[in-house]
Amino acid sequence: MTADLDLAYRSLRDAAGLVASGEVSPVDLVENALARIDAVQPQLNCFAAVWADEARAEARAAADQLIRRPGDPVGPLHGVPIAVKETTHVVGRPLTLGSLTHKDVIADRDAYVTRALRSAGAIIVGATTSPEFAHTLQTDSLIWGVTRNPWNRDLTPGGSSGGSAAAVASGCVYVAEGSDMGGSVRIPSAWCGIVGLKPGIGRIPMDVLPGLFDSISHHGPLARSVDDARLFLAVTQGPDDADIQSVTVPLDLSGPLSSDVQGLRLALSLDYGGTWYVDPEIRAAVTAAASALADAGAVIEPIDDDGPLFREADEIQLWMPLWGVFMSAYFGDLVADHAAEMDPDVLQLIELGRSLSATDYKRLEIARTDVWRRVSTALRGRDGLLCPTMAMPPVTAAKADRTEPPPFDDGRFHAHDMTSVWNLVAPCPVMSVPCGTHVDAPYTGMPIGLQVVGQRWREDTVLRVGRAVELALPSMSGRRPPSDRRSPV
Repeated sequence: MTADLDLAYRSLRDAAGLVASGEVSPVDLVENALARIDAVQPQLNCFAAVWADEARAEARAAADQLIRRPGDPVGPLHGVPIAVKETTHVVGRPLTLGSLTHKDVIADRDAYVTRALRSAGAIIVGATTSPEFAHTLQTDSLIWGVTRNPWNRDLTPGGSSGGSAAAVASGCVYVAEGSDMGGSVRIPSAWCGIVGLKPGIGRIPMDVLPGLFDSISHHGPLARSVDDARLFLAVTQGPDDADIQSVTVPLDLSGPLSSDVQGLRLALSLDYGGTWYVDPEIRAAVTAAASALADAGAVIEPIDDDGPLFREADEIQLWMPLWGVFMSAYFGDLVADHAAEMDPDVLQLIELGRSLSATDYKRLEIARTDVWRRVSTALRGRDGLLCPTMAMPPVTAAKADRTEPPPFDDGRFHAHDMTSVWNLVAPCPVMSVPCGTHVDAPYTGMPIGLQVVGQRWREDTVLRVGRAVELALPSMSGRRPPSDRRSPV
């Protein structure tokens, strides 16, 4: 069976509406998704597992429900095929975490986000690939191999939710779940030309980690439109006792999504106050997006002359140790018996975490406090902040092919992402929205993402600004990778 690409690339809301109206059966929707996965998987390797038989059975049950009880209310995602990241629990299914150490692990429960998606009627067709323990921006693991970008298969889709991004961008599923500890939703969304939302911490309850008190970790959607991300958030937001940190007051996400930015005050930072190197094409695209928002009535206020918003130390000496402690605490016990089958970069992170004393770790909170004071100053009296998602174009798909450039002497911090620093102020929601494309070779046609940062737990404002970006830059929304504009992959 060859997939119907026009059906595969419909919006999440449209797909759910087709099912609810009876125009398309959940069986047909799932079969189309499975056919698309069959075509894409050999090229992109974006799924760690595809649960075709189970998805078909759930689709038949969803279709029967509509026939047996016509007119009865159904969930907002009834019969719609979606995917979750391989780090998220789906009861009775492999929980591989991108690692050979977990190749035989089976989830003994559904995660909160899995339950919420199922309660909304979604059908989970498979688990998407991740680097080992979701540790980095290239989705290339020893257990599954290399995942590739649908816009250019020589390049990575990003990480760690790279499989989710590639699956959504290539039309395999209408939306996919991801997790974000340092940009793992936003990085692949930017490099794959889709929308990725890191909600404020606790907005979507998270119970997939061994501990419930982590302070940088988020679930979030990878979607083809801002409205689809909003629908995902509407059906997955808490509160729920699965996560003691879940936000107790849910957002009102009913009604149409506003795109009115008239009078909204938005800070603009292209390079975090001169401290980050940013590729010229990315700077130009973000600047153009900000200008388009100004034309729509927003008040854009550049802040880079006000001094550093973030410093190199915020990522290298603050976020990186937090990430090392995370890896050491949760996966360090595996090293004694499994070091030979673990990614060397993971082992290095674990060693970094082990090198820190408890006092060192507690002192990170002092530096993190300084970060918040700088961010809160930038946001004071404003509705949000605009900045690039990525500072540079994508790297190679395979870690083995990646080469590091010689050291730079321009006095700026050279990092691919501009995302991890926002996890240090975890209550602030951040969304990546497509805002342009690269022109120069070898990255011609590759997507560029804009980050929209909001006040604490104000996802509604972030979604509003993101929708305004889509309307202001219509050529950037709903784009398909080049092969899908001609013929199936």
